[in-house]
Amino acid sequence: MGSTFSGIELGKRSIMANTDAITTAGHNISNASTEGYSRQRVQIKEFDPLYKPDLTRPERPGQIGQGVDVQSVNRIRDELLDKRIVAQANQESYWDTRSKYYTMLEQIYNEPYDVSVRSNMDKFWESWQELSIHPENQSARQAVVTRGVTLTDSIKQRWEGLTGVADIVDGDIKATVQQVNNYTSQIAELNSEIVRSRAMGDNPNDLLDRRDLLVDKLSQLVNITTDNRDPDEFMVHVDGRVIVQGSISREIGLEPRYDDTGYSKLIWTDTGNDAFFSGGSLGALVELRDVDIRNEIQSLNTMTMNFSDLVNDVHRNAVGANKVTGLDFFVQHPFVENTNGNYDRNGDGQLDTSYIFRFSGKNKLELTQQIGLDGVMTLSGVNGNVVIPYNHTDTVETVIARINDSESEVKAYLDKDNHLVLKATTSQDISNPDFVIRHVEDSGFFLAGYSGILNGPGEENAYDFAQPDAVNALVEGTQFAVSPVYNPSAYVEVNKVIRNDVMNVAAGYLDSAGNAFTGDARAAVEIASIRNTKVMVGGMRTFDDYFADTVTNVGLKGEQAETNLLSQNAIMDDLHNLRDSISGVNIDEELAEIMKFQHGYNAAAKFITVWDSLIDTVINRLGV
Repeated sequence: MGSTFSGIELGKRSIMANTDAITTAGHNISNASTEGYSRQRVQIKEFDPLYKPDLTRPERPGQIGQGVDVQSVNRIRDELLDKRIVAQANQESYWDTRSKYYTMLEQIYNEPYDVSVRSNMDKFWESWQELSIHPENQSARQAVVTRGVTLTDSIKQRWEGLTGVADIVDGDIKATVQQVNNYTSQIAELNSEIVRSRAMGDNPNDLLDRRDLLVDKLSQLVNITTDNRDPDEFMVHVDGRVIVQGSISREIGLEPRYDDTGYSKLIWTDTGNDAFFSGGSLGALVELRDVDIRNEIQSLNTMTMNFSDLVNDVHRNAVGANKVTGLDFFVQHPFVENTNGNYDRNGDGQLDTSYIFRFSGKNKLELTQQIGLDGVMTLSGVNGNVVIPYNHTDTVETVIARINDSESEVKAYLDKDNHLVLKATTSQDISNPDFVIRHVEDSGFFLAGYSGILNGPGEENAYDFAQPDAVNALVEGTQFAVSPVYNPSAYVEVNKVIRNDVMNVAAGYLDSAGNAFTGDARAAVEIASIRNTKVMVGGMRTFDDYFADTVTNVGLKGEQAETNLLSQNAIMDDLHNLRDSISGVNIDEELAEIMKFQHGYNAAAKFITVWDSLIDTVINRLGV
């Protein structure tokens, strides 16, 4: 038979169960505003009955219940929904970061018209046009010099604006890397605590909430996925690589990139391998710094190099009012002082590389002339060397177009004297220098005997920059220019010799007898015409097209970031609202739970009082 005091134990269990339920509801209300908290519920089940189904049990129907028991305290969480939020969060932060920084870039390009690079370049062309009308006028020459200085100042100002944004992005990258390392370290520590708690039979709800909150924050920084199939070894992957495995976390480090920017690349500290991230704010920041802003700076550098080079090509062959010739109007700082461009690239004290920006052939060519040659040119390109074939029916113009339309980072054109010019562009790969011709080779004679650039055909006569004195592969007497320092847009300026004496501004040419006429303005006309001439500014276009394209490009990318951000915001709002409806704390619901269990508590107390009265009757009143 059952114990006389079994009712007291049954009532005690009921009071304890209702107390735990009320305490849990109070815990929920207390943490209603706690970030990342999930509401908890007490799982109650009936206590094991007094009689078990075996042969020793009394012969009576049914089992006598022994009350209630608290099985566990669980948090209300949808793991599939959590994984979806984690997988989606990186896109929202990615577009948010891009939108924020493209707003800053748009402000750089949306400068007042009267002080913009484009307006100052227009004024510069107009001053040459004015000089072509009044070549004998000193004030016209002064206007050319003054507007040239104003133009170079505005170019430098734009470069400073772009690099300023890049520096801010670089600072954000360093801070974000620290955040990622901090979050992964905390997640690994929590994994250890959770495993220890579970080993003791506990349900570490609050620890799980803290871990999920850290995972949510980490998912905004990098593109992560989680794997909790093994409860003892919770794992976090970033772009397919493990970054947290149980109690172990991997760190992201920074390593100098050895270029003029002073920026660092991301590496895994345990292996030293490069670390790449495709999403999240860290992925967006690295892409902004190393792709978007770098492309804008390279575009500005390309425009500056081509603009100054084209003006100089005319000006150095023209003559000033004081009969001086051979002066460049714009000057750049060469990357190296060595006249052959030799440079110690690996820093071991030995010259091992040649930094050459441009070289010109010795022979005059005609654009419409068929070359009458067959062969294959090999030029350095975006992804290794690029092969460009030519045949005997091609014209010079066709071959030049084929070079410029290829993915090579070497471009070609005929200068004013109809000599073939090969010129380096910016490099897409950060590890390769900008404005450096890296490889030129020809299996035939187009670049050798025909245009007069290389000494001969074949690999043995190829020009390759990965050696000192690489210019020895060029025909003797070939004109070449040493590459400028990084970011020529930051250093371009009007020649000091011309600034000190504006009569050095060249407007005409010497005649066959070597005389210069005051009224000659052929050079000024030629420079003014560059404004509407299609030149190599990243592609065959005019300078006006370049300015229109750059502003449009930044505007469209900013619009794209803003549009995608709005879309991601809507998606994440829906997901967060859904999770809040499942895991969030509703004060009214918790108060209702408290009232319900309060009534249960009161009823259990009344039950104990009644049972106590029954026991009192049995003990104290029977037999009286």
